[in-house]
Amino acid sequence: MMLGVLALAIGLVVLVDRLYGHSTLAFAAGIIALVIANAPMLRFNCPACGKNLFFRDVLVVPWPNRICSACGHDCDSANSQNR
Repeated sequence: MMLGVLALAIGLVVLVDRLYGHSTLAFAAGIIALVIANAPMLRFNCPACGKNLFFRDVLVVPWPNRICSACGHDCDSANSQNR
């Protein structure tokens, strides 16, 4: 889904740029679409300590940790629940 929204945002900016020239509004609309599409990622937390599993220190990556870097909980286990 995120890759599709990224392609849609880039396509929107390119289309508006080709038809009407440079537009800050098209770029802003693309950014808003990406923020909305990525919002569910912020709710994917470790069930033991609550740390977001997509964050690696200050970096955000598109795949979650299997083992929580804060508490060491195995988030890939069968009885792990997402909060």
